[in-house]
Amino acid sequence: MSSQGPRGGNRRGRGGGPSRGHSKGRPPGDHERSRRQRAGLGGDRVEGRQAVRELLLAGTRPVREVVIATGQNQTGALAQVVELAAELRVPVKEVARTKFESMAVTEAPQGVIARAAPLTEHDLEDLARPPDGRPPFLLVLDGVTDPGNVGAALRTAECAGVTGAVLGRHRSAHITPTAAKAAAGAIEHVPMAVVPGIPNALARLAELGVWTVGLDLTSPTSVYEISVAEEAVALVVGSEGRGLSRLARQRCDVVATIPLSGHLSSLNAAAAVAIGCFEVARHRAHSPSD
Repeated sequence: MSSQGPRGGNRRGRGGGPSRGHSKGRPPGDHERSRRQRAGLGGDRVEGRQAVRELLLAGTRPVREVVIATGQNQTGALAQVVELAAELRVPVKEVARTKFESMAVTEAPQGVIARAAPLTEHDLEDLARPPDGRPPFLLVLDGVTDPGNVGAALRTAECAGVTGAVLGRHRSAHITPTAAKAAAGAIEHVPMAVVPGIPNALARLAELGVWTVGLDLTSPTSVYEISVAEEAVALVVGSEGRGLSRLARQRCDVVATIPLSGHLSSLNAAAAVAIGCFEVARHRAHSPSD
């Protein structure tokens, strides 16, 4: 398969530098941890039956309260939410529908809201070294500001086997209630890092031995031709309007396009994530190391 190789010579192996996934990063100090906690990844408010059910099932963070609207048939996913809350001793409060609707943030909360501890931010270095020893498979979102797209992208990424996601601290949607609902529980299973700048994060991933593959309409290389999918890899996806930022594109080792055959000239960011992630997953499923 053909691909665009690393810019500026062979960075991999890197003149005695760390091989993929084996560089030791220094843990952040107390000041850095407190700063990140203040900024917050979000995720403390979850709406929607599947998202709340997965929050309770995962058990990865404390759930303070579940609020449900009165007058609903407590069957299916809603019944499971109530049962799980009881098992976990999470308070369940029923409120009148009019009050519930005034509390809801998303357009279709499906009669259930949960309040939980915020999601934990992870270090980029940790994402480059998954605990199970597999080569990391990361998703990097460069300037995706629509929370629904962020949530949908995370849901697809989790289903494709992504081991971590990277979001920008600025000019990027974080895990709002809309993103959490669209993710349908994926936020409980995909560790996320929030970084000051995506270009610098891509440079750091290179130091950690992770190949970065950016999706861009102007590339002559097809996403179906990339040759690094079986290795430690990060898929980088930009916003619908501008695509990858200039600096992010320059920092990617490989820039590939999704071939389009119709009249429209671009894909929704979440759709691009789906195609890219499952193409990487297809290669990894056939990797001899798996």
